[in-house]
Amino acid sequence: MISFLRGHFIEKTPTHVWLDVNGVGYEVHISLNTFSKIQQKEEGLLYTVLLIREDAHLLYGFGDLTERDLFQQLISVSGVGASTARVMLSFLKPEELIQAIVQGNVRVLESIKGIGKKTAERLVLELKDKLAKIASHSNNFPLINNSLQQDALNALTALGIPKQAATAAVEKTLKANPEMGVEDLVKTALRSL
Repeated sequence: MISFLRGHFIEKTPTHVWLDVNGVGYEVHISLNTFSKIQQKEEGLLYTVLLIREDAHLLYGFGDLTERDLFQQLISVSGVGASTARVMLSFLKPEELIQAIVQGNVRVLESIKGIGKKTAERLVLELKDKLAKIASHSNNFPLINNSLQQDALNALTALGIPKQAATAAVEKTLKANPEMGVEDLVKTALRSL
């Protein structure tokens, strides 16, 4: 397994790079997200996934571990191949994609080229719990707060608070104290209304 490559970027396009690693040239398939991170760089490091098929060995590169790990989760879902996963990571940032899956937002997933309703629902069904666990153990994701935020919003709207006012109150409260639980968040947001 090739975990990462560090070297000079010989050619960069939005879909692939040629990476010179001590005189050996690797063609690495990338997402637009990764391209935007390396576009201005002459050299760098890409975390990689090597997929071996009957007719080819394909190397996929990522600008960070989160994107690489998400790619591996995506291709584990039936009907989602490496090309589709790369398109998904080009269309949405990893944290946005994780948020859409964890929150079960099928519409956002369907808006990605190549993802139909059944595939979107399968992604949510198979990855929702796995990605929620990853997000809850990572500091990189505002997703934890977004899930918490969604629970608080649901509670406030159930109490008859208009959604716009509830959203503003919850966001204000979370900015002041991001470590709050749902119950405290709802109580504090109610006091600020």
